Amino acid sequence: MGHGSNLTAAVLVSALAACWFISLLWAHQAPLVRSDCAKRNATEAHGRLGGDAAETSSEETRRPRDGACAMAPESRFDCARDRLLSQRGCEDRGCCYAPLPHSAGPPWCFYPTLYPGYRMGPLTPTARGQEATLTRATPSHLPREMSTVHLEVTGGTAGCLHLTFKDPSSQRYEVKLPAAVPQGEDDAQDALYSTEYQSDPFGFIVRRRSNGRVIMNTTVAPLLFADQYLQLSTALASSLVSGLGEHYTSLLLDLNWTSLTLWNRNMAPHADANLYGSHPFYMVQEEDGLAHGVFLLNSNAIEVMLQPTPALTWVAIGGILDLYVFLGPDPQSVIRQYLQVIGYPMMPPYWSLGFHLCRWGYTTTLTTRHVAQRMHNATFPLDVQWNDLDYANKDRVFTFDPWRFGDLPEMVEDFHERGMKYILILDPGISSSSPPGTYSPFDEGLKRDVFIKNATGHILIGKVWPGQTAFPDFTNPETRRWWEDCIRDFHSKVPVDGLWIVNIRCDMNEPASFVQEVVGGQLSSGTLCMSAQQKLSTHYDLHNMYGLTEAYATHSALMNIRGQRPFVLSRSSFPGIGRFSGVWTGDVGSDWEQLRYSIPAVLQFGLFGVPLVGADVCGFGGNTTEELCVRWMQLGAFYPFMRNHNDKPNAPQEPYVFGQKAQAAMRSALNLRYSLLPFLYTLFHHAHTSAATVARPLFMEFPTDDNCQAVDRQFLWGSSLLISPVLEQGAVELAAYLPSGTWYSLHNVSQTPMHGQPFYSKGRYSLLPAPLDTINVHVREGHIIPQQVGPALTTVASRRKPFFLTVALSAGGWAWGDLFWDDGDKLHTFETGHYCYVTFTAGQVLSEPLGMNWALDGLVLGGLQVFGVPSPPRYVLANGDKVKDFTYRSDTKVSSVFSVQWAL
Repeated sequence: MGHGSNLTAAVLVSALAACWFISLLWAHQAPLVRSDCAKRNATEAHGRLGGDAAETSSEETRRPRDGACAMAPESRFDCARDRLLSQRGCEDRGCCYAPLPHSAGPPWCFYPTLYPGYRMGPLTPTARGQEATLTRATPSHLPREMSTVHLEVTGGTAGCLHLTFKDPSSQRYEVKLPAAVPQGEDDAQDALYSTEYQSDPFGFIVRRRSNGRVIMNTTVAPLLFADQYLQLSTALASSLVSGLGEHYTSLLLDLNWTSLTLWNRNMAPHADANLYGSHPFYMVQEEDGLAHGVFLLNSNAIEVMLQPTPALTWVAIGGILDLYVFLGPDPQSVIRQYLQVIGYPMMPPYWSLGFHLCRWGYTTTLTTRHVAQRMHNATFPLDVQWNDLDYANKDRVFTFDPWRFGDLPEMVEDFHERGMKYILILDPGISSSSPPGTYSPFDEGLKRDVFIKNATGHILIGKVWPGQTAFPDFTNPETRRWWEDCIRDFHSKVPVDGLWIVNIRCDMNEPASFVQEVVGGQLSSGTLCMSAQQKLSTHYDLHNMYGLTEAYATHSALMNIRGQRPFVLSRSSFPGIGRFSGVWTGDVGSDWEQLRYSIPAVLQFGLFGVPLVGADVCGFGGNTTEELCVRWMQLGAFYPFMRNHNDKPNAPQEPYVFGQKAQAAMRSALNLRYSLLPFLYTLFHHAHTSAATVARPLFMEFPTDDNCQAVDRQFLWGSSLLISPVLEQGAVELAAYLPSGTWYSLHNVSQTPMHGQPFYSKGRYSLLPAPLDTINVHVREGHIIPQQVGPALTTVASRRKPFFLTVALSAGGWAWGDLFWDDGDKLHTFETGHYCYVTFTAGQVLSEPLGMNWALDGLVLGGLQVFGVPSPPRYVLANGDKVKDFTYRSDTKVSSVFSVQWAL
């Protein structure tokens, strides 16, 4: 018996998986014709696979040579990923068959050493790099296999190696991401890597030039390249692997014969399932603080098998093998090199970093207004009020219900007058069942031919909230223009500030459909038929990119319509989406485990180039509890994107519904976040301009500290703030890891006894008090944190506050920090020079404006606090004058200066 994976065996049996769909003829009056794509797709899949005849051949059975099967179980590479095989079926493939006592774990049918594969011809120079032809004399077991493969090797930069494997005889779908960050050319002698090739059977090895360490070794198993089965295996440099999202996992992946499927799916987060996004990128932590990454640019369904060798196998069911290897050499450099390929993230509007509130079930404008008013009456900051699909007339997007939301435009204007913003959901599923001439988005879409078609060329109709639904094809330029026109028309009535491009429980930008004649386990489960036609290719090739293409269209539309920075939020994701959208982690449950796993989820998206990310605070599914919601608000205050979002049937979870002590704890966390927004905004500036991470795993900042390798219950903001939340019910203390150095406790109230208390760590865990009103946050020595302190209900109000500096002195008495500041909303301020960038240094606290223009006007420093002052200051000077209003606490060695007005 053999052990294949969930995905590959299923999708190869029905690679163009069966589904029912409704096709709509062009004329409105034409009848709806229901056609069955199951028979056609099953026949096509059977033909491609060759049926059971592919299992054996008329040729003489190929037996492995003597000794070729002698290998440790953990070093076996599965030869039966596509189906379960008997011993005879396995050996007919020329593979080894050796049962083990347990069915789980290593495969019983596996490749022998030097399994016959492709043979590499001469490597010849080209204008872009080098190329070679790979030929296969002996067919493998796969149907429709490519006997010839073209290999191209390019190395545009010293830290990036690029290899592509293509079929030279026919054009296959290739992912073309929008133009990313220009990369300079480096001399080959400066490359951080060297490459070696095994000619027969073909394989390649990538080494780190500085120490000779093997980064990739694909000679461990054969390269396979067939029409619907592309496989590449490699040994790994260590077992410390992160990435390959989106899955419900720890930060470090489990390599114990774990299978990960990359196929965007409307699936609430839980273990052992493919979720909303697909990110075929992984990072490996090596020894000595070094790291590398690998990216497979392929949008088809992918399975990745991890094994404890350590090793990894990619299996894609279409497209090409378009492989990037990033040599770092440190973790942050790996991410920068990756983002140079997929694009640096957008610069978000400042207001989007405030607190957002949403619920499916705010059923009227009166209810929505009441919620926002109660938040501010209870002195909770609230920047953005949201509505789910409740607003829409008959669940049709680009409309609003004339009875329940008749004053929606006025409500939005009222929010704007209070300094707030407004966002609503925009489902791309367009209702097709309205009478002709009554629903312009569909009428115009028909005229402009913007919808996805079925295999017979008719519009593919699914079923979502409004009933029968057509799906825009965002790979079509005309669709993007139509989409912008629809948004522009709606925005002229309802001046929304951002758009949420998903639909609760049926995430249309994955996309999903309620028409589900086929259950899970096949590609079309809950989505479109794989043979559906889009401008660029079939949905089989493009499914994983639907959310990306929709985000791109929505981002562009909002930018053109509003003339300000767009805000878009998506649940579906693919590499490059961080350039156009933020992401939230989906329909998380209201429980402690989901709270805990939200941290690695957020950190993973940071690695994927999506810094604007967060989980639904207090949980979306099920009823929360007061304690859980307090702890989630404390953690959520340090998500880069913070939104409380609740499902319709649940108990309310707005902060004001809880007891006074709980409200005080939540308010304290929110006020701390708002005070830190200048610092957070500066981190986003660095993410936008230099691919720095915002919410950062400890191993990225302390790569040589082995204790940081697996930490995912704590995280950093940039390099300066360490966040250590409570993640267990009933806990009033927690063990937090403090890397070597001095860390100062930071609270939002300076009178707190722990405020500024130093912890002198030698790289060990410390037991920290954590009562219900406290989240432990520590400032790293040598850093200066810009803040704006004081109560504020919106970012409009908080931005008017004077700045305040928290200075955390190193043992040598120095510290450094910076501030990026602009108007917070205009487009391209950095690129056009309309910003202010100030650096702060201490011994003496000095501010040095490195970018000066109109944005510098009105920037005032109202005070500072200095942690780690060894003895009481005799006096304090500001601009040469003595300051009277300063304090010093000998117990915590904190000196504070208040009530000054220093121009930055």
